[in-house]
Amino acid sequence: MSSKSDLAAFPQLFARLKGELGRAIVGYDELLTDVLMAIFSSGHVLLEGVPGLGKTYLVRTLSQVIGVEPGRVQCTPDLMPADILGTHIVNEDDRGRRVLFFEKGPVFRNLLLVDEINRATPKTQAALLEVMQEHAVTAGGERLALPEPFFVLATQNPMEMEGTYPLPEAQLDRFMFKIKVPFPDLESLVEISRRTTGFAEPVLNPIMAGDELISVQKALSDVPVPDPVASYAARLVLATHPEHGSALPEIKRFVSYGSSPRGLQSLIKGARVWAAVNGALHVACEDVARVAKVALRHRVILNFEGEAQQIKVDDLIDKVLATTKSAADRGS
Repeated sequence: MSSKSDLAAFPQLFARLKGELGRAIVGYDELLTDVLMAIFSSGHVLLEGVPGLGKTYLVRTLSQVIGVEPGRVQCTPDLMPADILGTHIVNEDDRGRRVLFFEKGPVFRNLLLVDEINRATPKTQAALLEVMQEHAVTAGGERLALPEPFFVLATQNPMEMEGTYPLPEAQLDRFMFKIKVPFPDLESLVEISRRTTGFAEPVLNPIMAGDELISVQKALSDVPVPDPVASYAARLVLATHPEHGSALPEIKRFVSYGSSPRGLQSLIKGARVWAAVNGALHVACEDVARVAKVALRHRVILNFEGEAQQIKVDDLIDKVLATTKSAADRGS
């Protein structure tokens, strides 16, 4: 298929994917949208929520629907890098000679769930996040490429801090989106009880395959971003920096560090997908604003006073969005 035909069919494809996921996942319409946007942008996702909200189940169902091979790592404080990357073992070849053989770890999958990533030690976190960036594992001087497409969906529990190792800011920056998994409302809880307390689980149909996913990703990367829209996204990022001259008083008072340039990349990539979902021919400022929270909330680092007063980063981003004018507003 050509890029134009991929883009023309994309709104229907996105709707079908969400509809199929919705047969298994209840009450998370916005979350499903954000996760799919990251997948189509070739980005990794950090899911934050208390246990029991279906984060693990989401990854399993997602792998079925997009037709890729899933893998899982359950993080614990004694998890070593070799447990996730793989290790060399002594084996025998066809002639009975002993040779070193690399046993691949669970990272050699298309869609990797890293459960409770903040329970892994910094050494293991660093090994995993290097793989996220390079899409390859280096072992014994040999570079082994991971299967494509490759995504990491990591989860963390924000409530329990004992025995955890919070991700450093530089490593958080490797995630395209940070998505908060909310607690279901009453109606959703009732529906969950209906769907999940029997013996049979819904059988989901694959909507696409991995090679088709790569083709659509390439087509989405060609969605035009006008210069005024790119400027708007850049001004949003600059507005999160306390040292910037026009920063809001709240940003100067409560924020230690603002978003990195990788945050700008996430804004543009996510906005491209959202524009295509709505059938637009190019990205608009509204598309950038739509993904601002999920793209920036883990990249705006509060200082001591912000932490002490329990300032919500999402509220700061809302104020930045309200005061950063788009091209249309500046012309009016």
